[in-house]
Amino acid sequence: MSFLPLKDRFAALIAAPSVSCTQPALDQSNLLVIDLLANWLSELGFACEKQQVEPGKFNLIATYGSGPGGLVLAGHSDTVPFDEALWQSDPLTLTDTGDRWVGLGVCDMKGFFALIIEALQGLLDQPFKQPLIILATCDEESSMSGARALAEAGRPLGRAAVIGEPTGLKPIRLHKGVMMERIDILGQSGHSSDPSLGHSALDAMHGVMGELMQLRRQWQQDYRNPQFSVPQPTLNFGCIHGGDNPNRICGQCSLEFDLRPLPGMQPEALRAAILQKLQPLAEQHQVSIDFAPLFPAVPPFEQAADAELVRLAERLTGHTAAAVAFGTEAPYFQQLGCETLVLGPGDIDCAHQPGEYLDTDRLLPTVHLLRQLIQHYCLTPDMRSMSLMPLRRR
Repeated sequence: MSFLPLKDRFAALIAAPSVSCTQPALDQSNLLVIDLLANWLSELGFACEKQQVEPGKFNLIATYGSGPGGLVLAGHSDTVPFDEALWQSDPLTLTDTGDRWVGLGVCDMKGFFALIIEALQGLLDQPFKQPLIILATCDEESSMSGARALAEAGRPLGRAAVIGEPTGLKPIRLHKGVMMERIDILGQSGHSSDPSLGHSALDAMHGVMGELMQLRRQWQQDYRNPQFSVPQPTLNFGCIHGGDNPNRICGQCSLEFDLRPLPGMQPEALRAAILQKLQPLAEQHQVSIDFAPLFPAVPPFEQAADAELVRLAERLTGHTAAAVAFGTEAPYFQQLGCETLVLGPGDIDCAHQPGEYLDTDRLLPTVHLLRQLIQHYCLTPDMRSMSLMPLRRR
């Protein structure tokens, strides 16, 4: 059984573009990544199933072994958009700086799949008592349609699921929810020399943003959870589009933003509070305002602190399971009956930015950790028959 060098697999994954974006002009298929993974895993004896979620968008479910239970190692195959001019290297070429590998997706999170395959060396010639499922999803960076499709299908996956999002090799058992929303304002264009000739959608949007910032301040005063490094809910203005020329009254303006609610905050109540602020602004500016979610809200995530997977990950890594502000596909795997944890080698601080990187001293510890997880759930699934060594700290 032959294995490509780890670095070559990283490079091939990074070179396969798979941007997921709410803007159709930037959105891409993830098929190149899915085909790469399917070919590699098929060669290793995995049964590979490609699922088309939407045109050009695919999930991959690769299974080794059979039976109930087992382990799911999961990640998303897409990346965020990138501005090549802001990168100091080609974002689609793996660049080795000595202590870091740089490239779009090395951290968040296509590189995780290469590390999974590396961890399989020396394991596949042993009998698997429970299956290993490697799961690659589509559109996590936008709609989460891949994970939602799995949850809606209701097909059981495994006993435990580990999602390799960037957590610095520290186990994560809680995260906030994710709401991606859009406000469209339709005004009346006209010659800029006479404001009475139109109704500015940009002026109205200025008022909308002011109200949203006031709601943000209110929510951050009312809600706080110290388990999170960012203990308050957040609201981020992501992109705005409006108008076409300086000498025309702006007739149309759109704003896309995201909300990260804490556990206990209900998306429906948050949207109702926003809607209450919009109607008076529409009347004041004589415009129409449409407000709707871009995608269904991602629920907050919490895995019980005493779950087997949490205890195991804490023992292996030497870190107590914690909380993060960013959202993942974890709630959808929970819906399928998996104990779920977020645990990967990257650092979230460099994700979604030019120069995204992965420290090379995380590579071997991650491979070692994945091998121990596979051994525990697939080779020796009875905890009492296994002696686990803690992950060596660096």
